Amino acid sequence: MPRLLLLGTGSLATAVCCALAHVRTGDLHVTVAGRGGRAAAELAHVAGVRAHSAGGTAAFAAARTGLRPRELRQLVTEERPDLVLVCASAHSPWERERTPSAWTDLVTAAGFGLTLPFQADLAVRAAGAVAATGSGARLVNACFPDAVNPVLHALGLPVLCGVGNAGLVAASLAHALDVRDTGRLRVLAHHVHLARPRGAEEEARVWLDGARVPDPARHLAPMRATPRERLNLVTGQTAARLITALLHGVDLDTSVPGPRGLPGGYPARVRDGKLELALPADLDRAAATSWNRKVGARDGVDVVDGAVRFTERVRESLRRAGAHALVDGFPVRELDTARTRLDALRTRLRALPAGEPVTAGRGRGAGHGGHS
Repeated sequence: MPRLLLLGTGSLATAVCCALAHVRTGDLHVTVAGRGGRAAAELAHVAGVRAHSAGGTAAFAAARTGLRPRELRQLVTEERPDLVLVCASAHSPWERERTPSAWTDLVTAAGFGLTLPFQADLAVRAAGAVAATGSGARLVNACFPDAVNPVLHALGLPVLCGVGNAGLVAASLAHALDVRDTGRLRVLAHHVHLARPRGAEEEARVWLDGARVPDPARHLAPMRATPRERLNLVTGQTAARLITALLHGVDLDTSVPGPRGLPGGYPARVRDGKLELALPADLDRAAATSWNRKVGARDGVDVVDGAVRFTERVRESLRRAGAHALVDGFPVRELDTARTRLDALRTRLRALPAGEPVTAGRGRGAGHGGHS
């Protein structure tokens, strides 16, 4: 029986489990793992009941785990997964709405790429556990995979692809265009395309039956008007389809972020459990990658020559906040140090109210980075 190890118990992990509960393509053992054993047990119970009620073929279990490399290695060794899905990170995408502060103002001003050290932390540890144990499991990362997966690749860690983002855009377009045979559709899209770009030249690129689709923004408007947390229900479904394609050998045509550590998102297909790019005839891999880097600059981050680099928008925001040690980015091998520095900045700014200018002098007592 194929085995899936799912790391996380939040909104997306719940959506994935609920979608997997309806799987009927073959047996599947899913272990939900999280730091909170109770949350993992509750999610496994709910998913198991749903599977039983729906006549699904997936079975669910729970495991409690810490996040230290040793604990994750032990978890991978005990669970013997064929696939590991990372659905948890140290950054909450809902913080801006639920607990706004000077920190959430900074992320809004700088760009989502600022959060990369938080997004990458667990994914790097999980991929490291897979590599260290020699398990052979394939790793799929759901946490900002457009930029995190290139970090994993630069570190020499295993990563197959991500879920969400390009996959969500492609699913939304298939619905808007009423395309049932998704093999007819090719979607090149980045995380930034969850929102409408500044100009049409930066919009997602879409092909139907080999011809470019005009005005993708019109077709993506309903998705962009829907709250991100609710959209996790769609991402959970697309993730479940990808998982069953990889583990049960079901054919699938879709788009995925970060395949094999590439930046951004690309059209892809799964055949006989293997993932490969499925670019349109008039676009090669180099051009697709270059385009993703260009449009992805709106997120404010890129991974180049083994280092994380921020755009000037992020750099200026960090300067104003007094986080000078992070301004120039960092080598991927120094991710832990960067995360510690960013966490100190976050702690300091969370103590300040939203809507007020942030300067280096305000709230300096907690974790001022100093000049590098």
